[in-house]
Amino acid sequence: MAYSELEQRAIDQAMQAVKHDNSGNRGKALEHYSNAIELLRKLIEISPSYDLNKVYTQRVFSYQKRVQILKKVEWEESDSTEREEGVLGPIKHKEEPPTAREEIPSEKAGVKWTEVVGLDHVKRLIREVIVYPVQRPDLFPLGWPRGILLFGPPGCGKTLLAAAVATEIDAEFVSLDSASIMSKWLGEAEKNVAKLFNWAREMETKRPVIMFIDELDSLIGKHQNEIGGEIRVRNQFLKEMDGVIDKNRKVHIYVIGATNKPWDLDIPFIRRFQKRIYVPLPDEATRIEMFQFYTKEMNLKLDVDLRELGRTTQGYSGSDIRDICQDVYLEKISNLFETGLAKNTEIKPDPVSMKDFKNAITDRKPSVPQQMVATYEKWINMMQAM
Repeated sequence: MAYSELEQRAIDQAMQAVKHDNSGNRGKALEHYSNAIELLRKLIEISPSYDLNKVYTQRVFSYQKRVQILKKVEWEESDSTEREEGVLGPIKHKEEPPTAREEIPSEKAGVKWTEVVGLDHVKRLIREVIVYPVQRPDLFPLGWPRGILLFGPPGCGKTLLAAAVATEIDAEFVSLDSASIMSKWLGEAEKNVAKLFNWAREMETKRPVIMFIDELDSLIGKHQNEIGGEIRVRNQFLKEMDGVIDKNRKVHIYVIGATNKPWDLDIPFIRRFQKRIYVPLPDEATRIEMFQFYTKEMNLKLDVDLRELGRTTQGYSGSDIRDICQDVYLEKISNLFETGLAKNTEIKPDPVSMKDFKNAITDRKPSVPQQMVATYEKWINMMQAM
């Protein structure tokens, strides 16, 4: 069976399951939920790397939970004399649903600018569109961007940037991805989007709000086939974004979307992000600065040349460099445990040598293919020409 046909069958079974669930026909609902679970599992097995598999996996888990609830309710009501035999109404959930405030996992980001090594140009752009308007809104008669798109290779600091600017303006910070927004029940996902923005509008009366949405392409990217109302979710997101970026309302709600694949975003959504900022791979000066930052707590031998390490790691992401530093240090710590010396708290790990770093670099190739960098440049040029 073709993948697209299998996907369409999963859509149909899921929709039928919810239809019967809402009408109280639990027998049919159980049947269709089970069919949807089986089909979604097949989809995941056929194409393990498909972008929507995270959502599909979440749906399988959620439908399984729903099946358990339906079976439990059906068993409990079989012994009940309070309802007329053979008449089943819509499902009544006994637990009180959480409030919108409880559902939003907001937090204090706790990340400082000093933890975002390099990226000075990017940090300046973010200050211009978020920090300065918060500090002096009177200086912005034409308003300011409230949709900011951070795009670029993975592991280059997009999440850190969002968290750091939230700390600087003392904002409520909520970090989400597509799986946390997409509901376990069909028809609920767009409600989750509405709740998120309603919460933001409520909180904005007290302090600025930053909503960081990672893997934005998974939520509102281009997908040929969709399950569970992804189209409705994207439309709801577009509607809510229009409310946030309304030029007549100077609110301090900022939606920061991050993506490694901006070319997978629909043009109408890209336009909602008035400020689009490229977060590139670190240049040589930044790589040197990163090695200095990640090795400041290490005992280094005199032969370690951080500048040479910065020069020899062209094409490596910030995450790659952090992993290299972590690898060489973990090896020294492991030696302490393997020799039993770790029991003596007076004994410290052996110093790290230049050879240790070179071996780690040899073992760890850049995580970002060079052709991907060229793709970003091509996409930037295309957007500038529009």
